[in-house]
Amino acid sequence: MFTGIIEATGTISELQQKQGDLAIRIKSNNLDMADVNLGDSIATNGVCLTVVAKHSDGFSADLSNETISLTGFAHYKQGQTVNLEKAMQPVSRLGGHLVSGHVDGIATITAITPNARAVEYWLSTDVQLMKYIPYKGSVCIDGISLTVNAVADNKFKLTIVPHTSEQTTIADFKVGTQVNLEVDQIARYLERLIKGAEQPASSDISMSLLAQAGFIK
Repeated sequence: MFTGIIEATGTISELQQKQGDLAIRIKSNNLDMADVNLGDSIATNGVCLTVVAKHSDGFSADLSNETISLTGFAHYKQGQTVNLEKAMQPVSRLGGHLVSGHVDGIATITAITPNARAVEYWLSTDVQLMKYIPYKGSVCIDGISLTVNAVADNKFKLTIVPHTSEQTTIADFKVGTQVNLEVDQIARYLERLIKGAEQPASSDISMSLLAQAGFIK
């Protein structure tokens, strides 16, 4: 589990085909690896990766075809800069929102507009994902926890303050850049509860029950 608060950036130093999928090595001079063990998770541009080898300047991980098909790793190249966050600990501050590192799809930057010291980014994504992206809700873009400031059809707007631009890869975004998108977990679970997916017809879950429990108004 992650918070979407980026700890460091790193560089893809190796990206190799390996028996049908990919093996990756990430180098970073700013990510403290002292408390990282084999099998730990590190969010890399928002994708939860398992550490299979630890190095003094980073780590190695394997990428399944499932991960490659759903994320930007399908087009990442050696030398690309990525956002990094180690899995949160129970004693950590939850400065962003709950992020699983399980990417839902891709979003594309469609417009970039300065607004005072901030920069506004409009992104488009699959219309099926937009139902999980409400005004003032949270989304995770390339591993960064961000607030949605407007929604319209299949697009949403993010307002990025200077600190976020300086500490992440957002400053490198251009119109046409594709990014990893993870929607809010609560929205996905709530939808499943409401639909009663894979529940027997006699399920006690109902709209009124969810309202009584405070899940909906």
